[in-house]
Amino acid sequence: MEISLSGRAAIVTGGSKGIGFGVATRFAASGADVAIVARTAAELKEAVAAIRKSTQTRVIGIAADVSNAADIQRVYDEVMHAFSKVDIIVNNAGTSRAMPFDKLTDEALHDDLELKLFAAVRLIRLVVPQMKERRWGRIINVLNIGAKAPRPNSMPTSVSRAAGMAMTKALSHELAPHNVLVNAMLVGIIRADQHVQRAKRTNVPLEEYYTAHEKEIPIGRVGEAEEFANLACFLVSEQGGYITGTAINVDGGRSPAV
Repeated sequence: MEISLSGRAAIVTGGSKGIGFGVATRFAASGADVAIVARTAAELKEAVAAIRKSTQTRVIGIAADVSNAADIQRVYDEVMHAFSKVDIIVNNAGTSRAMPFDKLTDEALHDDLELKLFAAVRLIRLVVPQMKERRWGRIINVLNIGAKAPRPNSMPTSVSRAAGMAMTKALSHELAPHNVLVNAMLVGIIRADQHVQRAKRTNVPLEEYYTAHEKEIPIGRVGEAEEFANLACFLVSEQGGYITGTAINVDGGRSPAV
């Protein structure tokens, strides 16, 4: 299936590495103009250069902390200056923080909600009016499988991701009459920087880390960012135009919930 995003403009948060980079690369390869957002300017510069090598579309990088409301406004303003519109949002920023409840502080929960929930709310709030005006928009909220089936010792991430899934469903009903579609993609174990960092913290070689987790995955391997990106590209395309309000597991069958 040939998927074209020609003429579309997208924002991908957490776009300099892993899943976000894979999604941004796939969108650009399909013809979209893409703004990738991340905290580290040097990594953004490398990501933008890598994507530009393989596409003729416009690709920009914006260094920002999406947990900060002022930075979200600045991201929106810069994208509008560059592209004049936003058709697609992928709210991908955030890593997995997990701890027992008795270790969970108010500050940790607050920070996680700011990064994963409020960042998405604020960006959607800015972009939706123009989507409604043009009667076309696509929003993907990247969550994890704990949003449906939280494990023990999984807070604050399981809480913020469950909230993101509830927001996805509520928004899908509100925005569907305007042809603005809202879906969630729930990550299992996909090769990404958070796993690289976790392996380092536990002093385990990366491939050994992945091999250990493969035992939890029915398909028998970890996923690749490109596989995640392919589904994201379909959901934001015209071919995905009858899909909204879904929360799709992209996890090799790892989640116990459908």
